[in-house]
Amino acid sequence: MVYTPEAGLNLPAIAFGHDWLSGAARYSGLLEHLASWGIVAGAPDTQRGLAPSVLNLAFDLGTALDIVAGVRLGPGKISVHPAKLGVAGHGFGGSAAVFAAAGMPAKPAAVAAIFPTFTSPSAEQPAATLKVPGLILTTPGDPKTLNSNALALSRVWDAATLRIVRKAEAGGLAEGRRLTQVMGLGGSHRRTQKAVRALLTGYLLATLAGDKTYRDFADPDVQLPKTVPVDPEAAPVTPEEKIVALLK
Repeated sequence: MVYTPEAGLNLPAIAFGHDWLSGAARYSGLLEHLASWGIVAGAPDTQRGLAPSVLNLAFDLGTALDIVAGVRLGPGKISVHPAKLGVAGHGFGGSAAVFAAAGMPAKPAAVAAIFPTFTSPSAEQPAATLKVPGLILTTPGDPKTLNSNALALSRVWDAATLRIVRKAEAGGLAEGRRLTQVMGLGGSHRRTQKAVRALLTGYLLATLAGDKTYRDFADPDVQLPKTVPVDPEAAPVTPEEKIVALLK
């Protein structure tokens, strides 16, 4: 799926990866929002089964980025700048975005991992090799969840900025009803969607489009609305504490 503005030359573009048991259509509102701000977005609709491959989705993200950057879009009024490319994703797709960026011969200008989750293989190893700017979004309760690896990624990825989204739900970014709701893993959450759209759009405008108006979104020292401060002195949560939190 490809979302573009009506017209524009030398535009920034991203490839976006979906979460586990979700699909590209679940992020139409987010991708349309990015397009309305002049950012082309391509989203592969692959690896949607119960046991998807994070490496295959990462490869598909790279392919999607090649398509939006190299294929003629629309009737000729749209073009993408080859130096304004990025990858992003939610949950499982957030970790896939890290793998995609690490494996690209020509590195993207920015990466965004939105409420990323643990995968096999782990995304921490490729994250440690990344020198490109990154945005990692997490929720106040993510450190005590079993599947979140946002803090682990931020510790090994020196160029990444970690932001905690106030009152957000990690699974709430995907729109509409999802199979994960049947499993008790949460569903669509409008507050989360609204906050993520603003934070991601501002970050991409600053890093990909080079718009200085939005430079605060890429500055780790600036506290943004809809976020809470990160405590640098906070001790890592132990596996035992995560299990206790799960059982409460």
